[in-house]
Amino acid sequence: MSNGFRLLRIEYLFSVLVPCLLSIYLNNYEVIAHIWILAGFAFYAITGNTLNDVIDMKDPDEKETLKRVQGYSRKEILTISLASFLIGTVCFMNSIVIYPILGIYLAIIVILVIMYCLFKSLVIINHIVLGISHIVLPWLMIKINAGDLALYFFPNLSLSELLILLSIASVGYTGQMLHELIDGDSLSKLSPKASQLVIWIASLISLIITIFSLIITQNFIFLPIIFFPFGILYIFRKPRIDLLDRTALKDVGIILGNLILVYIIVLIIAP
Repeated sequence: MSNGFRLLRIEYLFSVLVPCLLSIYLNNYEVIAHIWILAGFAFYAITGNTLNDVIDMKDPDEKETLKRVQGYSRKEILTISLASFLIGTVCFMNSIVIYPILGIYLAIIVILVIMYCLFKSLVIINHIVLGISHIVLPWLMIKINAGDLALYFFPNLSLSELLILLSIASVGYTGQMLHELIDGDSLSKLSPKASQLVIWIASLISLIITIFSLIITQNFIFLPIIFFPFGILYIFRKPRIDLLDRTALKDVGIILGNLILVYIIVLIIAP
């Protein structure tokens, strides 16, 4: 396999596919009916990854990015990003033709991703932007594509589904904070004690939401997600000054994310 495929960073696809697949699972939708949406998000994830690299290539402190893109020009990577964007857009068009409102949701996602890539230095806010674009809106787009609408613009959301969505979003929020500390982005600009405090608050809120969600919904098959905030709380049991470039720790998070992806796929296809 060409070394160029590492530019795609397909190991990050779980970040947008897991919310979509959870929406499908919880609502007993047919996966095949949403295959174009899933494909579109996969290509858009590659678009976001490569666009992010195009922007980060200008920063000499982005050592991991510079190592990954070594030998490639910004124009070459931008070409990959544009091609993936066009293919993904074509995939989405099959559903937008039926439900034009999906086009508005998709436009909002694109704007939010561009905002995140351009303003990564914004502390806390950028994580909210990423969570909405990668978790909340893809989840809702699956419901719209299934025709599950209360009003023309807003999908139906039961209390149990809303709680699970909030749990996934909050866990993803804390995980992204750890990810960016390792990369030396936004949150790393704070002092070690301040970043520890922010992550502890976010993790405790995530833990409370997740436990409350499991108790109310009785969906104990989602019990594994409770270990993510616990793990992050353990990592930040004291202020950390040694997380920069700890790629092994980030790789563990990526692996766990992909294991969750496999778990959700098994839930969907299991009789």
